[in-house]
Amino acid sequence: MKHSTYKFVTPQEAVKVIKSNDHIHLSSVASTPQCLVDAMCERGRRKEFENVRIHHLHTEGVAPYVEKEFEGIFFHQAFFVGANVRKGVQAGYADYIPIFLSETQKLYRGGYIPVDVAMVQVSPIDKHGYVSLGTSVDATKAAIEMAKTVIAVVNPCVPRALGDALIPASMIDIFVQDNTPLIPAHFSEPTSEEILIGKHCAELIEDGACLQMGIGAIPNAVLSQLGSHKDLGVHTEMFADGVLNLVEKGVINGKNKKLDNGKIVSTFLMGSQKVYDFIDNNPMVLMMDVGYTNDPFIIAQQPKMTAINSALQIDITGQVCADSIGTKFYSGTGGQIDFIRGASRSVGGKPIIAMPSMTNKGISKIANTLTLGAGVVSTRNNVHWIVTEYGAVNLYGKSLQERARLLISIAHPSAQEELEKAAFERYGPHFLRIK
Repeated sequence: MKHSTYKFVTPQEAVKVIKSNDHIHLSSVASTPQCLVDAMCERGRRKEFENVRIHHLHTEGVAPYVEKEFEGIFFHQAFFVGANVRKGVQAGYADYIPIFLSETQKLYRGGYIPVDVAMVQVSPIDKHGYVSLGTSVDATKAAIEMAKTVIAVVNPCVPRALGDALIPASMIDIFVQDNTPLIPAHFSEPTSEEILIGKHCAELIEDGACLQMGIGAIPNAVLSQLGSHKDLGVHTEMFADGVLNLVEKGVINGKNKKLDNGKIVSTFLMGSQKVYDFIDNNPMVLMMDVGYTNDPFIIAQQPKMTAINSALQIDITGQVCADSIGTKFYSGTGGQIDFIRGASRSVGGKPIIAMPSMTNKGISKIANTLTLGAGVVSTRNNVHWIVTEYGAVNLYGKSLQERARLLISIAHPSAQEELEKAAFERYGPHFLRIK
């Protein structure tokens, strides 16, 4: 056990433990300890160390350590490429480690990546000497377990989430006080196309299903269409505001879950203040280690596991690109494969890839071939349901020519003729007779 004396210092004092060649873990999403990031970057500008490596999942807020001015001082090697680090990664000042979300914790626990300093944000210390990791358990719990030094920002704005989020304060070496509110997520109203996608997905979701979906316009559009469903459960990597209304209506109650019956299980989250308030001391919500939430064999045990993920591009054989646009990395593997594999092994499960048929630039997301350099996140063997605003098709058990015909049927009408010509050139005249 580490020491249990709760002595608080300033962020500037806390980050003095960082030295050259250290590996730093940052807690994720809304829980990123921004005051420690700022203090660390102050030291970096003074060139007090070099080659400090930064690891994390998606983070909110600014990420100055990926800027060109810090080249040689910091080197970002994160497990996901979010908007705040995307330009740095694409320019080469930062980097990305391809990894299944379920295995991010294994990188630490297995010793593949050392943790010299874990910088996290936690709830206030309770009367039993525990703190909560709040909205970021994910790989953060593993980083704390393996870190040589743990710096924790104690913040009353961090909700006291239950489950694996609760850790003894004795695991923390250095305490910092802050009361900056967690960064909320702001979602735009779904477009007409996204509402149609939501309706098509909702038609595939059965009563008693267990749901996984992320945050954003499409997940919110799907959730908005589930008001008449019954006895839904949630076992996911993250959730946002769309879940709350369904809990209030009694639609989400977890009655049909085999594991964690009656509980909402997640590993990190981001939403409005309502979401943070919802998980605070809420026994219905378990914030768990990502090695549990994203384990395909755990996921598979939930009956009717319905996993809804997205894509940047799909070719007419069913290969899914979800992390890159050509050679430029845009996001990461995340938990897509974890949940597609888990849902496909679930009794009555449905893996679903949902996306608009066109990009914002008017380019068809369903293509003859993936853009040169694009990565395959979900192979054609993994894929089952594909949904766009033009409908839902199931590729499972379908031949290559049947897949092409099905995918073309849900492509944007303006792209269908070109896709049919490409399929004809690929497969020959027999393709015209595939129905």
